Amino acid sequence: MSVVQSFSDKAFSEKLLSALDRIEYRRIEGHEDFEDVARLRYKAYKAQNVLPVGANHLLDEIDFVPHAYVFGIYYYEELISTVRVHHVTSEHRTCQSVGVFPDAVNNLLDAGLSFIDPARFAVDPDIVGELPAIPYITLRPSIMAAIHFDADRVLQHIRPPHAAFYRRVFLADTIVPPTIAPMYGFELTLLASRVREVRPQLMRRFPLFQSEAYERRLMFAERPMVLSPPLTVLPTARFASRPTSPEMAFLR
Repeated sequence: MSVVQSFSDKAFSEKLLSALDRIEYRRIEGHEDFEDVARLRYKAYKAQNVLPVGANHLLDEIDFVPHAYVFGIYYYEELISTVRVHHVTSEHRTCQSVGVFPDAVNNLLDAGLSFIDPARFAVDPDIVGELPAIPYITLRPSIMAAIHFDADRVLQHIRPPHAAFYRRVFLADTIVPPTIAPMYGFELTLLASRVREVRPQLMRRFPLFQSEAYERRLMFAERPMVLSPPLTVLPTARFASRPTSPEMAFLR
């Protein structure tokens, strides 16, 4: 890699970290927060002309299964994006990717693999120009989940034009080539990242994806079944990227 390219990568990584300094993550559990997420999903999908066939309200039954984790991403305390993460195992198979590509995903589950399946990725179209880092920030919980649950793969069911991004950033492999998805009425493809293999390179190139164990526990640990204020989590990527951190020790 050239010196110019190395400087460019370092500068871009620092921009991502700087954007993360103004971000808060919230695990969505309350009715009002779910309604906010539904409105954001609709606004984002309508702007991109990718609304599911017959969509009129974008909350799903699978938003509420026990192995689902829905997150809101807040920028200066305003909801700007959202993603849902499923921890998928042979015992808990419900997720968006298995609904779109049942044969491929079930075959891998039958082989004993476990997955993180990020879905319902939605970004406020009004913020994209102001915050180009938002795709990385929004997908960060999927990497955190893969580490927390020690999953074998992170799945990506996406539109074919987006595949190059996932191959470049997450070193993803193609599992299913572009195929018409009936529930959407357009082509999707299924990719997967081999989490344990790509993690060292991913963390070095993009320190934004690093996290401390306590942040991951706040994001994914089982919550007590009592009424409580929404849990807001501040990112720990800057702490985790320090040379003395456990994450960096893993990379040595």
